[in-house]
Amino acid sequence: MPAHTCALPDPDVAVRIHQALKTFGDSGWRWPSGPRTAAKVAVDHVSLNIQRGEIFGVLGPNGSGKSTLIRLISTLLLPDGGDVQVFGHDVVREARRVQTLINRVSVEASFFKKLSPLENLMYGARLYGLGAPEARDGARRILTRLGLEPAVLEQPMEEMSRGMQQKVAIARAFLSSPILLLLDEPTTGLDPRSKREVQTFVRELRDTHDATVLLTTHDMVEAEALCDRVAIIHGGRIVALDTPEALKAAAPRLTGHSPTLEDVFLSLTGAQLVELVD
Repeated sequence: MPAHTCALPDPDVAVRIHQALKTFGDSGWRWPSGPRTAAKVAVDHVSLNIQRGEIFGVLGPNGSGKSTLIRLISTLLLPDGGDVQVFGHDVVREARRVQTLINRVSVEASFFKKLSPLENLMYGARLYGLGAPEARDGARRILTRLGLEPAVLEQPMEEMSRGMQQKVAIARAFLSSPILLLLDEPTTGLDPRSKREVQTFVRELRDTHDATVLLTTHDMVEAEALCDRVAIIHGGRIVALDTPEALKAAAPRLTGHSPTLEDVFLSLTGAQLVELVD
């Protein structure tokens, strides 16, 4: 009888998701006098591969499951079914190893508000084992690259606008030079110029550091400008996955004109969803 052999991970695949399932609610326990709460399926048997070096977008309306999917990849949530791998490492069995490969920016980024941007980044750098001189130089360079003035680097975070705080969150993620960067609506709250600066920096990180980027956004222009491929998720399921150009090319029959990515998005998550999926 031949010995069992395990398939080696594909070095060209950064993220492999197979039949991932995540539900919330209905733990089986309830108050004696209360109704039982039905389980909500947030991620419904999602499967996809993200290639190494790709900027991959996940688009979906609020509550569609895109942020939950990011949290599964980042080990912040455990899948209830299926499996998720980051560069061949299982997010459940090898969570600590996965955490060394990734960094994440979310729209609700938190900080030590009494500390300055530079102090926050120095603290984060220590968690990733970066030396102080290297971290300080890198933090100043990245914060300046994202448009923060030198005087602001020493200013308490609580005195900064939300858009400026979001830039610091992005800089904190970039500082560790992750090979997988998870960006959950990273440019929310930024003005158009700041958005463009962040988008340019994301491309630079991919091109100069061999990074893979997973991006969720509500900004269809941003998705079209940045992403090599996009997945549209609705009700926890992927309803379309392709390049922005291919998705637009397949959609004229829905709109009656040359569609934008926003047209595709609205068609797939609106009244004609059943027709398209079936």
